[in-house]
Amino acid sequence: MPITFHIPGALREFTAGLSTVKIDRSPATLADALCALWDLYPGLRDRIATEQGQVREHINIFIGPENVRYTGGLASPVPSGSEISIVPAVSGGCGNVLDVRRGCPSTVSLDHSWKPLFARCAAERIRAA
Repeated sequence: MPITFHIPGALREFTAGLSTVKIDRSPATLADALCALWDLYPGLRDRIATEQGQVREHINIFIGPENVRYTGGLASPVPSGSEISIVPAVSGGCGNVLDVRRGCPSTVSLDHSWKPLFARCAAERIRAA
């Protein structure tokens, strides 16, 4: 049974615009699955893996609902018919220049002090709509 890769928008330029890619063979591990994907779309490799062959820090890969960082990394087993999602990390602020002028953060701190500012931006957007 084929496996399916879900490709994020930022990487679709390397898959001819496809949001999903099916691999007909049944790879045993994530490393095998990624090799099969890269055989079809070699431009993806450098966006997903480092020069040492490891998954880049800002890329998360899920086999079904499980993040492979916690299931064995590239050695994670890939059951037949699996869906593999490639999810690049996303960062940023509230969304536009006006929000920044209102005091919305451009990055999120770990102490969650950004929440009141974010809530204010969200409330202003709702009122403006």
